[in-house]
Order: sequence, then structure tokens, then C-alpha cells
Amino acid sequence: MRKQLLALVYTAIALCANIASADTATLEGLRDGDMKKLVFHMEPKPVSQGEFTLADGAGTGTLADYQGKYVLLNFWATWCAPCRKEMPMLSALQDEFGGKNFEVVTIATGRNSPIGIQKFFDEIEVSNLPRHQDPRQAVARDMAVLGLPITVLMDPEGNEIARLQGDADWNSDSAKAIIAALLDEPPQG
Repeated sequence: MRKQLLALVYTAIALCANIASADTATLEGLRDGDMKKLVFHMEPKPVSQGEFTLADGAGTGTLADYQGKYVLLNFWATWCAPCRKEMPMLSALQDEFGGKNFEVVTIATGRNSPIGIQKFFDEIEVSNLPRHQDPRQAVARDMAVLGLPITVLMDPEGNEIARLQGDADWNSDSAKAIIAALLDEPPQG
């Protein structure tokens, strides 16, 4: 009993000393299946300040435009087979959690024509995700995106807090539990 009490006290002190680590530990504990590939960083990392092209060439944007909410940022390409498999799940995640505190943002990196991107989205029946482009791969390069797809979780301050390389089942209970925990709300059934 005394050992359990000491362990509890030690844990409480450690949690109070470093709340960020406690949150990360909780989130890491929710990882299962494909989500085990989601790597949480010990400290938040800055993201690219570079510009990307907004959907349909409607100007430019930066990742700073999304500060104030959690962002699941997905780098993809029209030629990427795993991206085709993953995109509908990202769309479902946006449907379930998207709003003022969370958004799924997609950036097609490299040579992807706006017509090709629209065709890709039409074929997989996705209409709720942005069709942003990074044609010169400047943002992807700044963020050390090596291979596709790459998915980055950003905090409301605009920092990278986790990264997943490759495709994943974003429609899984584990993925939904992680997003719900970030947003501090129960996952919808």
C-alpha cells in the first residue's frame, strides 16, 4: 500500500511539473493499430512559414492562417496510391470533428494540376477538404516531408506536435480517440 501511495505521489508531482508530457503520454496511450506510427514530439516544433497555393489558384496561404485550432495537415499527391486510400478517411474525420477547434488541411505537393486534383477528389467522392497546392514543394521541403503521404498534427499555436509517415486508418477508434482527447470532447459514435 505504501509503495502505491508513493508511486501516486511521485506521479502527481511529475504531472504537475510537466503537464505537456502528461498530455503527450495520455495521447500516446490512445495509439493502436496504424496510429502506433503517430509519433508525438517531446517539444512542439515550428512549422514552415512558406506560402502554398490556395484551392483553384485563389491566392496564397500559410500554415499560420490556421492558428487557433488543432490541424491535421496531410501532404499528398494525385499519383500516390496510399493517398487515394487515406483521403476518404480524412474527409470523414473532418465531417466528425471539423469546426472552430479542428480542421483537416490537405496540401498536394509537387506536380499536381488543379484539374487533376479536382478529378482525384471527384473520383473518391471527397468535397469537404481543401485542395491546396505546394507545386515547388517549398512547404514540404521546409517540413522535411520525405515520401507521401505524411500527416502532421499541429497545435492551436501553430506548432507541429506529432507526425505520421505513410497512410493510416484515420477512421479508426484510435484516431478518433486521439482527436477527441486533443479537443477534450468525447468521440461521436
